Amino acid sequence: MARLAAELATMMKESGSTVVFTGAGISTESGIPDFRSPGGIWSQSKPVFFDEFLRSAEARRESWRQKEIVHRDFSQAAPNAGHRAIARWESAGLIDGVITQNIDGLHQAAGNEAVLELHGTARAIACLTCEARYDVDSMMNLFRQTGEPPECPQCGGYLKSATVSFGQPLPEDILLDSIRMAEQCELFLAIGSSLVVEPAASLPRSAKRRGARLIIINRDSTPLDDQADRVYREAIGAFLTEVDQLLRR
Repeated sequence: MARLAAELATMMKESGSTVVFTGAGISTESGIPDFRSPGGIWSQSKPVFFDEFLRSAEARRESWRQKEIVHRDFSQAAPNAGHRAIARWESAGLIDGVITQNIDGLHQAAGNEAVLELHGTARAIACLTCEARYDVDSMMNLFRQTGEPPECPQCGGYLKSATVSFGQPLPEDILLDSIRMAEQCELFLAIGSSLVVEPAASLPRSAKRRGARLIIINRDSTPLDDQADRVYREAIGAFLTEVDQLLRR
């Protein structure tokens, strides 16, 4: 691992612009299961699509039931060594920012400020009508008390986790900013992502197409391994910590 960490640290030192892109794999060390893995929410429940949420009270109840399960995992999770290393890189000016597929908010909890959340955040509840946002804990408490999804206190609209559901478009401004970052960087680090979920998976392709070095750090193989400049099959927390220690020398 030491030789590989030194190799990546050198690339980061030489890069004039580095972007970090993360997926579920970086958060599993914080106790958050990958939604698609055994034990993840989608192995236990059928996802509620956005159009179903809008038209069916039963679908809205099911969505909130699933949200309660996910919330228990997220509320107990803390940033791990990988998150902390990436936060230090931002504070040291070594990366331009983080693009993440994750909804757990652990990058911000670790100290990152320049974070683009492609799939939204599970740490807030949003009104689909007036776009007001509410504290997730208080709204989950209301749901537990009544068994019914609460309505927006301001306008009476449907309340939903501030995440992107299946069939719901990604926030356009976040996606455009992510594309811009990917296309302008010199080094693109894809960490803990299967690189199969679109349109997020197109970002490393865009970076590579514009001349960036593409580095993949992931437990399993991805469809872009053959296009990457380097692929590291290392434990993310330990590997990023070693890279970080080398960068701080």
